[in-house]
Amino acid sequence: MANRVTFIGAGNMAGAIIGGMIDSGYSAGDITATSPDDAMLSPLRERLGINTATDNAAAVSDADVVVLAVKPQIMHQVCEGLREAIQARRPLIVSVAAGLPAATLERWLGGDLPLVRCMPNTPSLVGAGAAGLYANARVDETQRKQASELVEAVGLVEWVDDEALLDAVTAVSGSAPAYFFLMFEAMEEAGIRQGLPAETARRLAMQTAFGAAKMAMASDKTPAELKRNVMSPGGTTERAIEHLEQAGLRNTLAEAMDACSARAREMAKELDKN
Repeated sequence: MANRVTFIGAGNMAGAIIGGMIDSGYSAGDITATSPDDAMLSPLRERLGINTATDNAAAVSDADVVVLAVKPQIMHQVCEGLREAIQARRPLIVSVAAGLPAATLERWLGGDLPLVRCMPNTPSLVGAGAAGLYANARVDETQRKQASELVEAVGLVEWVDDEALLDAVTAVSGSAPAYFFLMFEAMEEAGIRQGLPAETARRLAMQTAFGAAKMAMASDKTPAELKRNVMSPGGTTERAIEHLEQAGLRNTLAEAMDACSARAREMAKELDKN
Protein backbone atom coordinates (compact mmCIF):
# COMPACT_ATOMS: atom_id res chain seq x y z
CA MET A 1 0.00 0.00 0.00
CA ALA A 2 0.91 3.64 -0.31
CA ASN A 3 2.46 5.38 2.68
CA ARG A 4 -0.22 8.03 3.25
CA VAL A 5 -3.88 7.81 2.28
CA THR A 6 -6.45 10.58 2.66
CA PHE A 7 -10.18 9.91 2.40
CA ILE A 8 -12.27 12.88 1.35
CA GLY A 9 -15.51 11.92 3.03
CA ALA A 10 -16.16 9.90 6.17
CA GLY A 11 -19.35 8.02 5.36
CA ASN A 12 -20.09 4.31 5.50
CA MET A 13 -18.00 3.29 2.49
CA ALA A 14 -14.96 5.28 3.60
CA GLY A 15 -15.29 3.83 7.09
CA ALA A 16 -15.56 0.30 5.74
CA ILE A 17 -12.43 0.62 3.58
CA ILE A 18 -10.46 2.25 6.39
CA GLY A 19 -11.48 -0.50 8.81
CA GLY A 20 -10.47 -3.15 6.28
CA MET A 21 -7.12 -1.48 5.70
CA ILE A 22 -6.35 -1.46 9.41
CA ASP A 23 -7.46 -5.08 9.78
CA SER A 24 -5.04 -5.88 6.93
CA GLY A 25 -2.15 -4.35 8.86
CA TYR A 26 -2.13 -0.80 7.57
CA SER A 27 -0.98 1.85 10.05
CA ALA A 28 -3.84 4.03 11.35
CA GLY A 29 -1.33 6.88 11.66
CA ASP A 30 -0.93 6.97 7.87
CA ILE A 31 -4.67 7.34 7.22
CA THR A 32 -6.63 10.59 7.30
CA ALA A 33 -10.36 11.12 6.79
CA THR A 34 -12.04 14.47 6.25
CA SER A 35 -15.50 15.90 6.70
CA PRO A 36 -16.83 19.42 7.34
CA ASP A 37 -18.69 17.94 10.33
CA ASP A 38 -16.46 16.70 13.15
CA ALA A 39 -19.40 14.64 14.44
CA MET A 40 -18.88 12.42 11.39
CA LEU A 41 -15.18 12.12 12.13
CA SER A 42 -15.12 11.45 15.86
CA PRO A 43 -16.44 7.85 15.65
CA LEU A 44 -13.71 6.93 13.13
CA ARG A 45 -11.06 8.72 15.15
CA GLU A 46 -12.08 7.04 18.40
CA ARG A 47 -12.77 3.57 16.99
CA LEU A 48 -9.89 3.26 14.53
CA GLY A 49 -7.30 5.77 15.74
CA ILE A 50 -6.89 7.48 12.38
CA ASN A 51 -6.15 11.15 11.71
CA THR A 52 -9.10 13.41 10.92
CA ALA A 53 -9.47 16.89 9.51
CA THR A 54 -12.10 19.37 8.43
CA ASP A 55 -9.79 21.07 5.89
CA ASN A 56 -9.72 18.98 2.71
CA ALA A 57 -6.88 20.83 1.00
CA ALA A 58 -4.58 20.58 4.02
CA ALA A 59 -5.37 16.90 4.40
CA VAL A 60 -4.22 16.02 0.87
CA SER A 61 -1.04 18.10 0.98
CA ASP A 62 1.13 15.09 1.89
CA ALA A 63 -1.05 12.24 0.63
CA ASP A 64 0.17 9.55 -1.77
CA VAL A 65 -3.39 8.40 -2.45
CA VAL A 66 -6.56 10.49 -2.22
CA VAL A 67 -9.85 8.57 -2.07
CA LEU A 68 -12.85 10.61 -3.18
CA ALA A 69 -15.73 9.24 -1.10
CA VAL A 70 -18.37 11.97 -1.18
CA LYS A 71 -21.76 11.95 -2.88
CA PRO A 72 -21.65 12.51 -6.66
CA GLN A 73 -23.95 15.52 -6.35
CA ILE A 74 -21.37 17.51 -4.34
CA MET A 75 -18.24 16.13 -6.03
CA HIS A 76 -17.74 19.10 -8.34
CA GLN A 77 -17.70 21.55 -5.44
CA VAL A 78 -15.35 19.30 -3.46
CA CYS A 79 -12.96 18.93 -6.41
CA GLU A 80 -12.90 22.69 -6.97
CA GLY A 81 -11.71 23.12 -3.41
CA LEU A 82 -9.05 20.43 -3.81
CA ARG A 83 -7.70 21.40 -7.22
CA GLU A 84 -4.75 23.55 -6.16
CA ALA A 85 -3.52 21.14 -3.48
CA ILE A 86 -4.00 18.12 -5.74
CA GLN A 87 -2.08 19.72 -8.59
CA ALA A 88 0.77 20.60 -6.23
CA ARG A 89 1.02 17.02 -4.92
CA ARG A 90 -0.30 14.93 -7.87
CA PRO A 91 -1.28 11.85 -5.84
CA LEU A 92 -3.13 8.83 -7.12
CA ILE A 93 -6.86 9.63 -7.12
CA VAL A 94 -9.31 6.82 -6.35
CA SER A 95 -12.99 7.66 -6.76
CA VAL A 96 -15.74 5.52 -5.25
CA ALA A 97 -18.46 7.91 -6.47
CA ALA A 98 -20.98 6.30 -8.80
CA GLY A 99 -21.66 7.72 -12.22
CA LEU A 100 -18.85 10.26 -12.57
CA PRO A 101 -16.50 9.51 -15.50
CA ALA A 102 -12.74 9.58 -14.93
CA ALA A 103 -12.28 12.38 -17.47
CA THR A 104 -14.82 14.55 -15.65
CA LEU A 105 -13.17 14.05 -12.27
CA GLU A 106 -9.74 14.67 -13.73
CA ARG A 107 -10.94 17.88 -15.39
CA TRP A 108 -12.50 19.13 -12.17
CA LEU A 109 -9.19 18.48 -10.39
CA GLY A 110 -7.12 20.35 -12.99
CA GLY A 111 -6.10 17.52 -15.32
CA ASP A 112 -3.08 15.30 -15.95
CA LEU A 113 -3.64 13.05 -12.93
CA PRO A 114 -3.50 9.28 -12.34
CA LEU A 115 -7.08 8.31 -11.54
CA VAL A 116 -8.84 5.05 -10.71
CA ARG A 117 -12.61 4.71 -10.68
CA CYS A 118 -14.05 2.12 -8.32
CA MET A 119 -17.59 0.72 -8.40
CA PRO A 120 -18.00 -0.96 -4.98
CA ASN A 121 -21.13 -2.41 -3.41
CA THR A 122 -22.71 -2.31 0.03
CA PRO A 123 -21.47 -5.73 1.24
CA SER A 124 -18.12 -3.94 1.48
CA LEU A 125 -19.51 -2.71 4.80
CA VAL A 126 -19.14 -6.27 6.16
CA GLY A 127 -15.89 -7.11 4.35
CA ALA A 128 -17.60 -9.09 1.59
CA GLY A 129 -17.68 -6.55 -1.21
CA ALA A 130 -17.26 -6.95 -4.95
CA ALA A 131 -15.83 -4.01 -6.88
CA GLY A 132 -14.93 -3.17 -10.45
CA LEU A 133 -11.93 -0.88 -11.01
CA TYR A 134 -10.85 1.14 -14.04
CA ALA A 135 -7.56 3.06 -14.38
CA ASN A 136 -6.83 5.92 -16.75
CA ALA A 137 -3.66 5.94 -18.86
CA ARG A 138 -1.64 7.87 -16.26
CA VAL A 139 -1.93 5.13 -13.62
CA ASP A 140 1.24 3.03 -13.44
CA GLU A 141 1.57 -0.57 -12.22
CA THR A 142 2.58 0.45 -8.71
CA GLN A 143 -0.47 2.66 -8.44
CA ARG A 144 -2.74 -0.09 -9.78
CA LYS A 145 -1.41 -2.31 -7.01
CA GLN A 146 -2.04 0.43 -4.45
CA ALA A 147 -5.64 0.81 -5.61
CA SER A 148 -6.18 -2.96 -5.61
CA GLU A 149 -4.88 -3.28 -2.06
CA LEU A 150 -7.13 -0.49 -0.81
CA VAL A 151 -10.29 -2.05 -2.19
CA GLU A 152 -9.30 -5.67 -1.54
CA ALA A 153 -9.35 -4.73 2.14
CA VAL A 154 -13.14 -5.05 1.92
CA GLY A 155 -13.63 -7.73 -0.73
CA LEU A 156 -13.10 -8.92 -4.28
CA VAL A 157 -11.57 -6.69 -6.97
CA GLU A 158 -11.93 -7.07 -10.73
CA TRP A 159 -10.27 -4.67 -13.19
CA VAL A 160 -11.88 -3.62 -16.47
CA ASP A 161 -9.95 -2.10 -19.39
CA ASP A 162 -12.88 -0.11 -20.79
CA GLU A 163 -14.46 2.48 -18.50
CA ALA A 164 -17.85 1.92 -20.13
CA LEU A 165 -17.83 -1.58 -18.63
CA LEU A 166 -18.27 -0.05 -15.17
CA ASP A 167 -21.93 0.36 -16.14
CA ALA A 168 -22.08 -3.43 -16.53
CA VAL A 169 -20.28 -3.82 -13.20
CA THR A 170 -22.99 -1.65 -11.66
CA ALA A 171 -25.61 -4.04 -13.00
CA VAL A 172 -23.77 -7.24 -12.04
CA SER A 173 -22.50 -6.29 -8.58
CA GLY A 174 -22.98 -2.62 -7.69
CA SER A 175 -26.77 -2.67 -7.57
CA ALA A 176 -27.11 -6.43 -7.31
CA PRO A 177 -27.27 -6.80 -3.50
CA ALA A 178 -30.78 -5.36 -3.80
CA TYR A 179 -31.73 -8.11 -6.28
CA PHE A 180 -30.85 -10.71 -3.66
CA PHE A 181 -32.61 -8.79 -0.90
CA LEU A 182 -35.74 -8.81 -3.08
CA MET A 183 -35.36 -12.57 -3.50
CA PHE A 184 -35.00 -13.01 0.28
CA GLU A 185 -38.14 -10.93 0.74
CA ALA A 186 -40.09 -13.01 -1.77
CA MET A 187 -38.85 -16.32 -0.32
CA GLU A 188 -39.77 -15.22 3.18
CA GLU A 189 -43.28 -14.28 2.05
CA ALA A 190 -43.67 -17.63 0.26
CA GLY A 191 -42.41 -19.49 3.30
CA ILE A 192 -44.94 -17.70 5.50
CA ARG A 193 -47.73 -18.67 3.09
CA GLN A 194 -46.62 -22.28 3.44
CA GLY A 195 -46.78 -22.05 7.22
CA LEU A 196 -43.25 -21.17 8.38
CA PRO A 197 -42.66 -18.44 10.97
CA ALA A 198 -41.26 -15.30 9.32
CA GLU A 199 -37.96 -15.42 11.18
CA THR A 200 -37.43 -19.09 10.30
CA ALA A 201 -38.14 -18.51 6.61
CA ARG A 202 -35.85 -15.47 6.56
CA ARG A 203 -32.93 -17.15 8.25
CA LEU A 204 -33.19 -20.28 6.09
CA ALA A 205 -33.29 -18.19 2.89
CA MET A 206 -30.32 -16.03 3.86
CA GLN A 207 -28.17 -18.93 5.07
CA THR A 208 -28.95 -20.87 1.90
CA ALA A 209 -27.89 -17.93 -0.25
CA PHE A 210 -24.71 -17.56 1.80
CA GLY A 211 -23.97 -21.28 1.45
CA ALA A 212 -24.69 -21.32 -2.28
CA ALA A 213 -22.37 -18.36 -2.88
CA LYS A 214 -19.62 -19.90 -0.73
CA MET A 215 -19.99 -23.22 -2.52
CA ALA A 216 -19.86 -21.57 -5.95
CA MET A 217 -16.77 -19.51 -5.02
CA ALA A 218 -14.97 -22.64 -3.79
CA SER A 219 -15.86 -24.75 -6.83
CA ASP A 220 -14.32 -24.91 -10.29
CA LYS A 221 -17.72 -25.83 -11.73
CA THR A 222 -19.92 -23.33 -13.58
CA PRO A 223 -23.19 -22.17 -12.02
CA ALA A 224 -25.02 -24.27 -14.62
CA GLU A 225 -23.15 -27.40 -13.51
CA LEU A 226 -23.75 -26.66 -9.83
CA LYS A 227 -27.44 -26.18 -10.54
CA ARG A 228 -27.66 -29.52 -12.33
CA ASN A 229 -25.93 -31.23 -9.40
CA VAL A 230 -28.76 -30.14 -7.09
CA MET A 231 -31.48 -31.30 -9.49
CA SER A 232 -32.58 -34.93 -9.33
CA PRO A 233 -34.65 -36.12 -12.33
CA GLY A 234 -38.31 -35.74 -11.50
CA GLY A 235 -37.48 -34.23 -8.12
CA THR A 236 -38.50 -31.10 -6.20
CA THR A 237 -35.64 -28.87 -7.37
CA GLU A 238 -36.19 -29.75 -11.03
CA ARG A 239 -39.86 -28.81 -10.68
CA ALA A 240 -38.99 -25.46 -9.08
CA ILE A 241 -36.34 -24.62 -11.69
CA GLU A 242 -38.68 -25.52 -14.55
CA HIS A 243 -41.26 -23.14 -13.12
CA LEU A 244 -38.71 -20.31 -12.78
CA GLU A 245 -37.53 -20.83 -16.35
CA GLN A 246 -41.08 -20.93 -17.72
CA ALA A 247 -41.92 -17.76 -15.79
CA GLY A 248 -39.10 -15.94 -17.62
CA LEU A 249 -36.69 -15.38 -14.74
CA ARG A 250 -33.68 -15.12 -17.05
CA ASN A 251 -35.28 -12.51 -19.31
CA THR A 252 -36.65 -10.54 -16.38
CA LEU A 253 -33.24 -10.41 -14.72
CA ALA A 254 -31.50 -9.49 -17.97
CA GLU A 255 -33.98 -6.68 -18.60
CA ALA A 256 -33.53 -5.40 -15.05
CA MET A 257 -29.75 -5.36 -15.49
CA ASP A 258 -30.08 -3.57 -18.84
CA ALA A 259 -32.25 -0.95 -17.14
CA CYS A 260 -29.66 -0.59 -14.39
CA SER A 261 -26.81 -0.03 -16.88
CA ALA A 262 -28.90 2.44 -18.87
CA ARG A 263 -29.65 4.46 -15.74
CA ALA A 264 -25.93 4.50 -14.88
CA ARG A 265 -25.21 6.05 -18.29
CA GLU A 266 -28.02 8.58 -17.81
CA MET A 267 -26.67 9.57 -14.42
CA ALA A 268 -23.19 10.13 -15.85
CA LYS A 269 -24.62 12.58 -18.38
CA GLU A 270 -26.68 14.34 -15.72
CA LEU A 271 -23.70 14.75 -13.42
CA ASP A 272 -21.26 15.82 -16.15
CA LYS A 273 -22.74 19.26 -16.78
CA ASN A 274 -19.85 21.41 -15.59
